[in-house]
Amino acid sequence: MRGMIMKRSTLATGVSRFASIAVGAALLALSVSASAVPAAKTDANLIARGGYLAKAGDCIACHTAARGKPFSGGLPMNTPMGRIYSTNITPDNGTGIGRYSEADFAAAMRKGVAQDGHNLYPAMPYPSFARTSDADIHALYAYFMYGVQPVSQPNRKPDIPWPLNARWPLKFWNLLFVDDAPYQEVPAKDVQWNRGAYLVQTLGHCGACHTARGLAFQETALNERGVAFLGGSALDGWFASNLTGDSNTGLGRWSEEDVALFLKTGANGHATAFGPMTDVINHSTQYLSDADRAAIARYLKSLGSTRGAGAPYDGSTTGAMAPAMTGGHPGAATYTTYCLHCHGVTGQGYAPLLAPLAGNPNVLEDDPSSLINVVLNGADALTIQGVPAPYPMPAYRGTLSDQEVADVVTYIRHSWGSGQTEPVSAYRVRGLREAAH
Repeated sequence: MRGMIMKRSTLATGVSRFASIAVGAALLALSVSASAVPAAKTDANLIARGGYLAKAGDCIACHTAARGKPFSGGLPMNTPMGRIYSTNITPDNGTGIGRYSEADFAAAMRKGVAQDGHNLYPAMPYPSFARTSDADIHALYAYFMYGVQPVSQPNRKPDIPWPLNARWPLKFWNLLFVDDAPYQEVPAKDVQWNRGAYLVQTLGHCGACHTARGLAFQETALNERGVAFLGGSALDGWFASNLTGDSNTGLGRWSEEDVALFLKTGANGHATAFGPMTDVINHSTQYLSDADRAAIARYLKSLGSTRGAGAPYDGSTTGAMAPAMTGGHPGAATYTTYCLHCHGVTGQGYAPLLAPLAGNPNVLEDDPSSLINVVLNGADALTIQGVPAPYPMPAYRGTLSDQEVADVVTYIRHSWGSGQTEPVSAYRVRGLREAAH
């Protein structure tokens, strides 16, 4: 099994970067006039900076379909109202954003409004991008206009039936839930903390996946002042992990170095990325500067637990495999056959190559969706510096029945989770199996 700490939405979805904290802060404060935009064509440094910021926002992950050309759109995304498709954001004049002015680009990023005035669906995480600095918007515009290859590919209409496809209600949704004032530094915090907060809350759009949604599908908090911020959320068949200081399901037992290593490689001694988080690592956070990853780690580790101070996992694995040897648990034999060789008798795994189950936040999480999903569908390989991970999690949807998946996930959670969790039902497994088709 694998462990996931952050995600981009599928919802949501996209994540964030720089060269040093001091340089990053200076660049963040840099003011560039809009009249300088034509010069961007020859300003290699500005274009390169915009490319870095586009990686910080993980733009390519959502705006590139399987086997599609970069940023040409067409990636399907499930929403509560139906399926939508990401748009072409290459500088093609006919089908992309080639005719966008910088003001048009800023309106799309901050207000979720396209050049022709129609409202974008908030699967594009503009509630987070809204607070991006003017300087960063300018650099991103330069990159997308002059650093991206134009692709002529028409946008695909959403598969949302009438009247749910009406966009005018989004104007009122935006009034209620979008704050487009640029991020303001917190004076009581240092430069590194503020840099991390900026990346997480804006281009990184971590909350788009990791913060629970309200009745109107809005993020229930947009920064650390909201109790639900980054506390974890169910999302498209996965559970985007708790990124707060909870000792069991969050980052409470992780050091800042653990968090930074996870962002760089997708694995550490506690967990390994899977599901949508794999895209975040592969396309985004591994390309951040060490300073920016450290800043994100500092910020995340400053967040208190959203679930109160529960008893921390004690690391015990004693006797966990006894049922496997006696056949006393219905999932034990399945674990022995399919899981033991990678995750070990005691669930310790062989980190960072093979994820531990003991102490893994996803095993300790009340919601078993991610464990079920990764057993059924496996995990795409993490690709770090162009090298694929040697042991990606295989898919067992064609090997194990719904009941066998339910039993083995229940066994894992009872052995290395809280021990008091409800058994996983075959019915729940069936639902996730069908949703993944």
